[in-house]
Amino acid sequence: MPEMTFTLRWPDGRDEVCYSPSLVVQEFLKPGSDYRLTDLMDRCRQALTIASARVEAKYGFACSRAIGQLERLEAQAARFEPDALVHVGAFNT
Repeated sequence: MPEMTFTLRWPDGRDEVCYSPSLVVQEFLKPGSDYRLTDLMDRCRQALTIASARVEAKYGFACSRAIGQLERLEAQAARFEPDALVHVGAFNT
């Protein structure tokens, strides 16, 4: 199963490299785009949930790294206003 990383730039200017066990993130986020925080988190929840489900379908268990990544994103998102902009940087496969 191809995995990938993607970079987010939070509203405070800090970059975070994020992990997905599947390329499905490419269907939800576009590199170089800015998203309102609430929209970004909705997209990340969907993408990482699907990615984890794909791992479960193939290997019989959910992807703990995808779940952990989503938990870290949720914790970071809680630090900012819902309408703050988050920039999506590079994708790496």
